Amino acid sequence: MNRPLFTFRRRRSVNSDAVLGRERRCRTICACIGFGLMIFTLSACVKPEVVVPPGPPEEGFLLGPEDVLDIVVWRNPDLSRQVVIRPDGKISLPLIGDVQASGLTADQLAKNIAEKYRQYKENPVVSVGVLEVNSYYVFVVGEVNTPGKLQLKSYTTVLQALALAGGFTQFASRNDIQVIRHMVDGDGKTKELRIPLRYKDLISEDGAQYNLVLRRGDTIVVP
Repeated sequence: MNRPLFTFRRRRSVNSDAVLGRERRCRTICACIGFGLMIFTLSACVKPEVVVPPGPPEEGFLLGPEDVLDIVVWRNPDLSRQVVIRPDGKISLPLIGDVQASGLTADQLAKNIAEKYRQYKENPVVSVGVLEVNSYYVFVVGEVNTPGKLQLKSYTTVLQALALAGGFTQFASRNDIQVIRHMVDGDGKTKELRIPLRYKDLISEDGAQYNLVLRRGDTIVVP
């Protein structure tokens, strides 16, 4: 009578151990899956970090090729004239020849011209006016209705550029936008900066911090 009872209890113990083992494995697997889902959810909620200031350049509008300038040297009409910045970024003026204009503000250019004229004139007063802005342009490529080059006349944000490009197509990945910007570092080398943006961030209540003001030559990519 004891053997059957003993045998029965032993089998029950073995079966219980197996069940407990399966339960532990299931709990471990479920915990791993739950942790993975939590990480995925959190990563999906993290907003792309904006790595550049969203506003216009602090130094002001920088001149570029094809901009039309009005150079006035006070009391020297023979030295005053309208000029177009050449593709090499320079302008030509009487007496002083070529002067670098691209990459400078109008005030900076006026100071440089005045400094060069000092060897010919006493205390020259120079002003530079911008008659036409032709150097401010960006590109919008990918899933927009009118991709291509946008010629701009005033500071333009990402949202404004997307609107000018006709908005998204039905296939656009609106939350995978990138702005590609080429910048010159302290060593004079050009580096490519890629700025990730999401449309839902751009139109959110705090969208101003993501809605970048575009710079000359920026490319908006909508995959």
